[in-house]
Amino acid sequence: MSWLRALKATARSGLTVERRRLEPLVALRAAAGLALVVGASLALFGAGVAVSSAFGAFQAAIATFQRSWRPRPTLALASGASLAVSTFLGYLTGTHLALFTALLALWTFLSGLAWATGPATGVIASSNVAIMLVTVTLPTSVADAAAHAGMIAVGGLVQAALIVLLPVRRWGAQRDALADALAAEADYARRLRDDPYAPFDPVPLMTARSAAAVTPRQARRRPGELHGARGLAERIRPVLASLADPAVGVPREGPQRDRVRELLAAAGTVLDTAARTIRQGHAAPLPPGVLTALRTPDTGDVLTGPARRAATRLAALLEDVVETATPTDRADAGELRTRPSLWELLPGALHAVRRELRPASPVFRHAVRVTAVTTGGYAIGTALPLGHGYWAPMAAVMAMRPDFTQTYSRCVARFCGTLLGVALATGVVQTAHPGRWTSAALAVVCAFGMYLLMRTGYAVAQVCVSAYVVFLLGMGGTEWTQTVPERVVLTLLGGVLAMVAYALYPAWETPRLRTRLADWLVADGRYAAGVVAHYADPAARGTGAVRETLLATRDARVAWQEAVERAAHEPVRHRGLSRAAAADAGDALAQFGRVAMLMEAHLPPRDATPLPAAADLADALRHATERAAKDLRERRVPRWDEVRDAVARWDAATVPDPVVRNGAHLLLEALEGVSEALSGRD
Repeated sequence: MSWLRALKATARSGLTVERRRLEPLVALRAAAGLALVVGASLALFGAGVAVSSAFGAFQAAIATFQRSWRPRPTLALASGASLAVSTFLGYLTGTHLALFTALLALWTFLSGLAWATGPATGVIASSNVAIMLVTVTLPTSVADAAAHAGMIAVGGLVQAALIVLLPVRRWGAQRDALADALAAEADYARRLRDDPYAPFDPVPLMTARSAAAVTPRQARRRPGELHGARGLAERIRPVLASLADPAVGVPREGPQRDRVRELLAAAGTVLDTAARTIRQGHAAPLPPGVLTALRTPDTGDVLTGPARRAATRLAALLEDVVETATPTDRADAGELRTRPSLWELLPGALHAVRRELRPASPVFRHAVRVTAVTTGGYAIGTALPLGHGYWAPMAAVMAMRPDFTQTYSRCVARFCGTLLGVALATGVVQTAHPGRWTSAALAVVCAFGMYLLMRTGYAVAQVCVSAYVVFLLGMGGTEWTQTVPERVVLTLLGGVLAMVAYALYPAWETPRLRTRLADWLVADGRYAAGVVAHYADPAARGTGAVRETLLATRDARVAWQEAVERAAHEPVRHRGLSRAAAADAGDALAQFGRVAMLMEAHLPPRDATPLPAAADLADALRHATERAAKDLRERRVPRWDEVRDAVARWDAATVPDPVVRNGAHLLLEALEGVSEALSGRD
């Protein structure tokens, strides 16, 4: 993709308004916390302290909207405390340009590295740097700076207290995650009726798994319906695929296929009803006759072999879903996924950061870029005769992300949103000449709009943020003529610096596509090998190891999909892997994982007869995929002679289960599809 086309694509994505579910009560609570902090500070301490406390409360509320399964009060407290520390240290060095620039560089570099621990931490750290650039200009003495820092921390404390005292839709994020997973499986069941090879996106299941981890304190309070349904959803997915797949189930047409379509339709209805029940917190009515259709006696007469086993297992699992999803007051009694505390996460976070301290790392390159842009933008903004030079670095640090698409789209969206927001706020200021209290009220209204609309698009949110800052600084006595023109120019400067920095020091995803594909291939190979090895010795092996390899496969697949999506918007040529080859190879690997999943759905019990040939096939799959991954990274087409020989020996053995017998051939066919996709297209 050329630079011009890439810029057009990213500009469109930055200005896109997404339609998502709004949460007006949550936004109203956040705005109420901000109003409480601003009003009390303005009445007791004056405008300067009120502005600082407003930034603290504003930032703490934004932190609670980030995609994190941490308790929201914890996020608000952490955000307020970290911003208070940043502001106080910034003020101590603010009178010495060189010393403050050094602190700014260190703080910005650390905020860039924070992306290694996740996007929520990265956003909070970047926001702290941006707001620090404004708040350090407000105090007039060290004692005053300490007071301002304290009020910033109080802002976070107030937001945390309101979340505890005025809960809105308890466990709402976890309910949504689990409901989305069940709804995704319901949609999958319906699509399988017409397309027995329909793809399934594992992201909803992965999100639900992340949401299911709780602290010991949360475990005592979590509703019972949020515990068991996720595990059932995990087990239902391979059963649905096994029931629909003609290669291991029933023919494409005929009475058996008609019965399978009825079962899949009933499964979709049950899963959708369970999703609504969990999302709403009260039982949704199940259409009459659905469970009866699943339990109808003629299933055993119509379906035979693996299809009959899959239908029987599906009916049992769906009944468990209905029972588990019913709201109950009892506490969870089963095994829990434990979420470590913030202190327990610290060693892992430090290890993640150390792992990214290498020149080729996208996170490290982002940290270097954002540090150079922030310090350079601050120096340029200070030198220009515009005043308020912090707008340029603030715009840059808020817009920059580790990847090209988000950085460029956010720069465009930020400038457009800033221009509109400043224009609207300026018109109000010029027309009405609001006083302190009116300016404070208008700032709170803008903040409410930001909280309400922040998930509908970055440009829309920036309109509210820009107006919020204009009214807030106006409350502090800064005239609009002193801020608006400079902010527009300096915001544009910050966006241009961010774009130029990425062009000069990029971290393209396109050259790493082969590595991402190789990682997915290795993960898929280990998963398939683990499944097949279970047939070799059913009594000695549990399914725990298979489960871990499945989770690793999902992670690798999602990383590949995200990489392909980012690479599609990058203005660089492919280096050894065209888009067509990447798409075909990805489809083949998805099919490979799908076949392994079908074989997992028919794992033998512990007392089953071992299949010695399975051990040979498992070793061949593991070794061949690891060697093929090396070939992929070195731009060679993988060969599968070892797997082909193992499948031939597999055919010579006695494999009674048709799913298992056909599965080996389907695995080999999918691997050959990977090689076919890579050959002749580089």
